[in-house]
Amino acid sequence: MVTLHDATFFTNPAVHSPVKARFFRAWTRAALRRATLCIVPSKATAAELSRAVGADRARMPVMYHGVDPDRFHPPTPEEIRGVRERLSLHDQPYVAFLGALEPRKNVPALIRGFMLACQGRTDSPALVLAGQPGWDTRVERALEAVPHRIRVIRAGYLPFKQLAGLLGGAHLVAYPSIGEGFGLPVLEAMACGAAVLTTRRLSLPEVGGDAVAYCGVGAGDIAAGLTELLDDPARRAALSTAAQLRAKEFTWAACATQHRAAFARAHHIHTRTR
Repeated sequence: MVTLHDATFFTNPAVHSPVKARFFRAWTRAALRRATLCIVPSKATAAELSRAVGADRARMPVMYHGVDPDRFHPPTPEEIRGVRERLSLHDQPYVAFLGALEPRKNVPALIRGFMLACQGRTDSPALVLAGQPGWDTRVERALEAVPHRIRVIRAGYLPFKQLAGLLGGAHLVAYPSIGEGFGLPVLEAMACGAAVLTTRRLSLPEVGGDAVAYCGVGAGDIAAGLTELLDDPARRAALSTAAQLRAKEFTWAACATQHRAAFARAHHIHTRTR
């Protein structure tokens, strides 16, 4: 039994380092040859592996990830205040991003799109980029082009206890990824009651459904999506309500139950063919 979380090493290798892409392509092929079953976190990942390397769809059960409601929940006023104090946001509204600053996350396009969305605004929000530094050197170049009147905060790592406040306290959470095997940051933001803007790439619609807003991956598309949500509080509120309800459908308990069944199935197949 093996679990494969992602097929972008085959379908979009340019967003990974060359060494990492070669390593994971080789080991993914080896795992698919040897494993009785291969668990994947989305239908999109199963389809990509089937298309890229000819993996047998019948041997790839789909098991969605869950979300931890103790860590990711609609935040209390105190949790929101703690994040605002940490980031010196005061009363300024903000757009949040949470994830590694790597090419697949499309952060440079988000920065440029945010700049476009702020043009002509007298009450521009801040953009908060939270998460580990990655190897996308284009992020720094995009930040250098941000005018002084537009505020972009590099928050870096935040403690787990502050993530609910970050996500749920934002005007909206933007996650314009080029492609995900599942898209856990989107689900976590939904569980926190955030209005989420993401893309329709790979698995993300399987997670977001009708409870998130979608945009393209270009800066202009992202700007249009940001503008629409920033100008429509009622839409953000509706997405927040829908997101919380949909997030409840993704639980780690259900994921564990499916894994137990898959292990039993793999054991049965293995013993039958010995």
